[in-house]
Amino acid sequence: MPPRKFFCTFPENLISEPIISFTLGDKFGVVPNIRAASITDTMALVAVEIEGSEENIEKAVVYMRELGVRVEEIAEGDDLPTP
Repeated sequence: MPPRKFFCTFPENLISEPIISFTLGDKFGVVPNIRAASITDTMALVAVEIEGSEENIEKAVVYMRELGVRVEEIAEGDDLPTP
């Protein structure tokens, strides 16, 4: 199955947490690939591809949303959402 692409906006309190780089793979068995990122002291914007089973990707997305991350799926041909 091809990876799904997401645009994630992290609030200030989650910027230093390794949610994408470690937790998603460890907790949900998916493979995240950060494609672009912009990080300031108050916000992090991350474009990420996530590869894995549909079920595990969905669980990973739900988990991030429950933490307070704004997660938007990017369809082919879509422009990145504006913050």
